[in-house]
Amino acid sequence: MKISKQEYSDMVKKASPPSPKLKNSINAFLFGGLICTIGELLSQTYSMIFSIEEAKALVPATLIIITAILTGLGIFDNIARYAGAGTIVPITGFANAVSAPAIEAKTEGYILGVGAKIFTIAGPVILYGTVASVIAGFIFYFTA
Repeated sequence: MKISKQEYSDMVKKASPPSPKLKNSINAFLFGGLICTIGELLSQTYSMIFSIEEAKALVPATLIIITAILTGLGIFDNIARYAGAGTIVPITGFANAVSAPAIEAKTEGYILGVGAKIFTIAGPVILYGTVASVIAGFIFYFTA
């Protein structure tokens, strides 16, 4: 049975539930804002205890640790289902992307499981981000 692209598109539209775009956008905005607010509260708190430079280093480290713990406990996935794109605030999204495959592979052992799988998702991001920054650096150096 051969169907046209239009017929296939119509079948997909019928089978797919409508996406609540407004609700998803509001959730993403609120949860992304909440994560950023938590980061700012951590920054203000750490600034009262440590120097500004130390506070700047402690905030992302704290957010990464919290996200990794919540991912390990299975809580971050539940939050992400509700919050959607709001949990992809770069630091928390990256921490989840690094820790989730490692946690899933822990039954294979620490070296062949966790060690081998930890950068499965985040590895390409690190690689291509580094390559892109080197290329941008060369372009800036030779054109400036």
